[in-house]
Amino acid sequence: MRLVCLDLEGVLIPEIWIAFSEAAGVGELRRTTRDEPDYDKLMRFRIGLLKERGFTLADIKRVIGTMEPLEGAFEFTGALRTQTQLIILSDTYQEFAGPLMAKLDYPTLFCNTLVTGPDGTITGYRLRQKEGKKHAVAAFKSLNLEVFAAGDSFNDLAMIREAHRGCLFRAPQTIREACPDIPCVDTYDELLREIETFLR
Repeated sequence: MRLVCLDLEGVLIPEIWIAFSEAAGVGELRRTTRDEPDYDKLMRFRIGLLKERGFTLADIKRVIGTMEPLEGAFEFTGALRTQTQLIILSDTYQEFAGPLMAKLDYPTLFCNTLVTGPDGTITGYRLRQKEGKKHAVAAFKSLNLEVFAAGDSFNDLAMIREAHRGCLFRAPQTIREACPDIPCVDTYDELLREIETFLR
């Protein structure tokens, strides 16, 4: 049996932190895992900046409520799910992802959770598992599943390399140049063709 594992932000939905950055007028929050390989460093920076500016989880959720999947993502995931099983492996948070999962017809999602104070301030985060994407793929392989993986950021590289086959999707030039061993595609049609080749 074969399985596809995809990253979420930048692959199927816009980057949530970038959307909030633009809505809140805080340019520093545009930094994502495409820019910063150290996830803990990135999250500590984000949480500190939110606290400094007085933003709460509710403020971010209001922005998320206005967001839509990337153009073509709904149709792509629908076509993919007629051919194989799809699992979303993401470093986003349950508290962020819910409304957007509804707009993608509820694919299975493995992600993390936030820690909030009584006033809704984000005070920390809980990883489902350190290097959770890579370990999820390894676990699927231990069940004798063949895995295809795709993502766009530094935190997707271990997942892609752990999979039987995979590719980058719309990755920035810095990651493409750093990872010449991993193919990169830029459209959903190209990604679906890569997956269909794997499924044959």
